[in-house]
Amino acid sequence: MKNLITMNNVGKRYGDTIALQDVSVDIPAGKIVGLVGPNGAGKTTLLRALTGLISCTGDISVLGMEPNRERTDLMVRTGVIHDVSVLPPWMKVGQILHFQESAHPRFHREKCVQHLEKTSITLDRKIKHLSKGMKTQLHLSLMLATDSDLLILDEPTHGLDIIFRKEFYNKVLEDYFDREKSIIVSTHQIEEVEHILSDVMFIKNGRILVDDSINNLNKRFVQVVVPEKNLDEIREYNPIYETTQIGKRVVLLENVRPADISKYGEVKTPALADIFVALMGGEA
Repeated sequence: MKNLITMNNVGKRYGDTIALQDVSVDIPAGKIVGLVGPNGAGKTTLLRALTGLISCTGDISVLGMEPNRERTDLMVRTGVIHDVSVLPPWMKVGQILHFQESAHPRFHREKCVQHLEKTSITLDRKIKHLSKGMKTQLHLSLMLATDSDLLILDEPTHGLDIIFRKEFYNKVLEDYFDREKSIIVSTHQIEEVEHILSDVMFIKNGRILVDDSINNLNKRFVQVVVPEKNLDEIREYNPIYETTQIGKRVVLLENVRPADISKYGEVKTPALADIFVALMGGEA
C-alpha cells in the first residue's frame, strides 16, 4: 500500500516555542486519520506543513511532492476545508463556481451543482449572506466536485449543531472516500469523528504520542468498572488512569487480557476519548 504522506523528523519553532518536534508518520492510501489534540497542541501547524504554508526542518512528502517547493501542484490534488470560511464574501455562489472552473483543472461544475441542489444554497446568493453551516456545505460541495487524492478537514464543523456534523461526515464518506484516497480530520472533539476513523494520531506539545489504528487501540486498552472492594487487586495491574463515574471507580489498563481481569469488575472497550484523556494526563 503506497504512502500518500510521509514525514520524517519534522520540526517547527516559532522563537522559543516548539510547535512540532520530531514528527515521523506515514499515512497510506485508504485511511481516515484523526489528528486529535487540545488547543495549541500543534494540529494546525502540522496541517500547514503538509499543505506547504510553512517551512519545517526534516523531510515531508505529500502525494510524492515536497509541499513547500511544489505547493501549486500539490493543491491541485489536495482538498482543504477549515473551520473558518476562506471563500470570498463579496462573490455570489455562481461566481465562485465559475472561478473554480476556470482556475482548477480537476473541478467539475456539474457535479458541484448536483451537490448544491441537495441543499438550500442557490447560485444567486452572495457568500456573505450564507450562514456558517451553508458556507461549510458550499465548501464541501466545491471539494467533492474536485478530483483530489487527499482531503484535509481542519475542525470543519466547529460551532455547528450535532445534526449538521453527522450529516457532514456521512456525506464525506459517501461521496468522497475510497481506497485510493485518504482523509485527515483535525479535531479536539473526538466523539464526533470516532465512528469514521480507521487510524488516530494524538498530538501534545508538538509531539505525536500515539499513531495507531483504531483496531489496535481497541486491543491495546481495556476499561474496567470496579467495585470498591476490588480496587486494591486491580491496581496491581498498574492502571494508567483512574476516574469516578456515577459513584463507581473506572480504571483504564494497557496490554492486559480481559479474561484475566473480568473477575474484578465489568470489562469494557474504552471510548477513544477515554484513551485520549488518559494519555494526555487528564487534558480534554
